[in-house]
Amino acid sequence: MSDRTNGLRPTDLGPEKIRVLLERALALSTADETEVTYSGGEEALTRFSRNAIHQNVAEVDATLEIRAALGTRVGSATTNTLTPDGIERAVQQVCELARHLPVNPEWLGLPAPQPLPDAPPTYDEAVAALCADPEARARAVAEICAEAGGNKMLASGAFSTARNEYAILNSKGLFAYAASTSVDLTFVVEQPEFSASSYAHASGWRLGQIDFESLKQQAIRQALAASRRFPRAISPGEYPVVLEPYAVLVLLEAMVEDGMGALAVQEERSWMNHHLGERCMSPKVFITDDALDPEGFPRAFDCEGVPKQRVPIVVGGAPTTPVYDRVTAAREPGRASTGHAQPYDDEDWDGPLPENLIITPGDQTVEAMIRSIDRGLYINRFWYVRQTTPHNAAATGTTRDGVWWIERGELAHPVNDLRFDQELVTALRGVRGVGRDLRTLFGFYGVHRLPALTLESFRFIGNGDGARGRSP
Repeated sequence: MSDRTNGLRPTDLGPEKIRVLLERALALSTADETEVTYSGGEEALTRFSRNAIHQNVAEVDATLEIRAALGTRVGSATTNTLTPDGIERAVQQVCELARHLPVNPEWLGLPAPQPLPDAPPTYDEAVAALCADPEARARAVAEICAEAGGNKMLASGAFSTARNEYAILNSKGLFAYAASTSVDLTFVVEQPEFSASSYAHASGWRLGQIDFESLKQQAIRQALAASRRFPRAISPGEYPVVLEPYAVLVLLEAMVEDGMGALAVQEERSWMNHHLGERCMSPKVFITDDALDPEGFPRAFDCEGVPKQRVPIVVGGAPTTPVYDRVTAAREPGRASTGHAQPYDDEDWDGPLPENLIITPGDQTVEAMIRSIDRGLYINRFWYVRQTTPHNAAATGTTRDGVWWIERGELAHPVNDLRFDQELVTALRGVRGVGRDLRTLFGFYGVHRLPALTLESFRFIGNGDGARGRSP
């Protein structure tokens, strides 16, 4: 590691040392404008299957990403060789690359410094300690495996921790720095003989956000209940459903992919098109992107160093606005970035995206939601969800790891996995109840805070064979 980093340890540099490193790179540039971004840290993972740990891995690394602009010709390069020679070589390459690239008519120049919001702390020493302590991670996992084994169940999943530093310096004087930790626990408890399984997941930046005992007990309790009777088949159709936050997560992220960012709206490929300002969902639905929520995964700035803003995306069932970066905001008079830029890639750029979504909680427990259903389904999570059309955010997928038939307000019996095909805007029009408790969950697009939901109707088109047998 020292050969590539010139003796620097990526996990304990701090803002002063990182700034010196970035200034050294900036001074080498011959471009009109230059931006240098540092990302470094340590990640550790303990993976287990069938009640036994089978993998303990850790990675320590640091990279510099350099953007250089000659007029409106913009090049970029990345290196994890942080020696003086390695940095000089990368800067020279990106400056030379910029000379040969086509002009970018939408290049706005680099952002000037702006005051950043007072973000909550995002670094937890307890999580940082776990990164370097595989035995401690193994003990936490072993308790889950032992409890599962004692109940004649099998537990499989992963426990990961990370600590990172991120910093940006550009030639206009902008400097932004953040240190963070993250922790994630995901596992499935199953009894294969009875096709019974349950899923558990929790995330955050603090170790205290992971309630190991509660997650373990709930997963085992649900899997045990399902193992006492074989699942039954039900006919395809539309049913009222109670969705745990795990199921809500994948549906919400399908809506992110189908257009909560301004680029998708501007290109008229978003479910928000033709719905802005219209109450197309239940008045119980409030969706906000809030990067400063201390119980989520707080961030003060985006990947360009632009301050994060709290953005109400859906208010009382009515979509109000997507999120913006500088490029998409410049396309609309009077707009400004909301601090949601994503790393730019000429070949695969999705525009701005929300990464810290919150669905405003209600006042119901999951038990009360189940009691409110005469005949319907309780769903723990969805799996293998894919978007079919952006209009009304249509998606298809299957249930997994816990689906029950509800009869007269009680969980009557497990149900075979089902495949759904549903327009999500239409489904959210029928929100009957919103859970009072929020779970913090890592998704593909960010870290979100979500409650359980009761929906009036959800469309199932067949069985979900093939949903089992994959890692959690």
